[in-house]
Parts: sequence; C-alpha cells; structure tokens
Amino acid sequence: MQNININLSQILIVSSINNILDSLMQILPKHNTRVVRNELTDKDEFLLAQANATIKESYIATSDKKYIILCGSTFRKEAQNSLLKVLEEPPKNIIFIIVTTSKSTLLPTILSRMPHKFLKEKKQIDELSLNLKNIDLKDTYNFLKENQKISKTEAKALIESMIYKINTQKIKLTTKELDSFSVAIKLIELNSKPINILTTLLLTLIHRKNRY
Repeated sequence: MQNININLSQILIVSSINNILDSLMQILPKHNTRVVRNELTDKDEFLLAQANATIKESYIATSDKKYIILCGSTFRKEAQNSLLKVLEEPPKNIIFIIVTTSKSTLLPTILSRMPHKFLKEKKQIDELSLNLKNIDLKDTYNFLKENQKISKTEAKALIESMIYKINTQKIKLTTKELDSFSVAIKLIELNSKPINILTTLLLTLIHRKNRY
C-alpha cells in the first residue's frame, strides 16, 4: 500500500477487490470512508444505482477529507458516463478511489480523468497439457470432458494458460482470433458458462491449424 497516495483520487487495478479493501480500511479514516459496491448479486457489477449512490454521497458536505471507494469487477457503461462530471470536478474534500480487477472494464474517458496503478500480484501460470499447435477434435473432446464442471476462476486460469502456451509455441493467430481470448475472459467474468467459452476457443485453434 506504500504506492497509494491517499490524498489523490485514483484507479487501482488489483488481483482481489476484497484484499485491497481490507488494506485500504486500515489506512483510511473509518468515519470518513464510504464503500460503494453492488451487494445484491454475486456478479460484483457496478451499475447505475451504485453510480447514483456515489454522486449523492459525494455532495454530502464534509469539513474533512472523505474517501469514496467505488468497487466492481465490471463497470456498466451508463454508470461510468453518469460519473464523468463528478469525477472531473469532485466536490470539496472528496477523494474517489476506483477499485477493479481489469483496466479494460473502464472507459477511456474515465481513465483519462484519474491516474491508475496496477497492484496485481504476479502469479505462476500453470503449464497447459494440451499441444495447441497440433490440437485435434479428439484432444478437444477429452480436454472439455475433464473440465466440464470447472469454476469461473479455474476457467480464467485455463484461458491464461492457453494464451501463455500460444506465445511459447509461437502460434500465429489473426487479430480477431487473439481478441477472442480477451473477450472470453470478459464473458467468464460476466458468468457465461466456462465449458461453452472453452469450446469456442479450442475450435478456433483447430480452425487455425486447418488453414496451414
């Protein structure tokens, strides 16, 4: 937490929202800190309702600095648009801290208004057992059968392992094919079925192999 200037509004891109919240609450004044987060679902998505609550809270006058922490794995576009004005011209003594796990969930207009820091922990990427360069339908079927009941976290880890192996095996993909891996992680975060996402990615790699 030594890299965080608590006197400055900012965006924090982190590995775990809960962990960073625990750390922030240890250094910020509890009586003057507000956390705005969607507690109604397990998607951890920052919606327009949370944006409205943020704006309302920011205009409650205070003689001391007040910290408003906006948390979400994803931020809805309309929620961000409604926050633009208050983030650009915050009321007196208000400091905003946006906490999210992915920079890509934030609009360029938001990113341009606040400095951002990457506080993600480096993690070991597990080696993928599949040979992606020569993958076939049989390999794909067996792999999907083994991983048909994996969790969202496990699915994201598998996709990261696939990206790593694509790089190490120097597999050439088109821009559209590469983008599909980024989209896949976003879809997993939005609670799409992991088995469907993995199937699509592996079929993309099979199709790529058949081109050559």
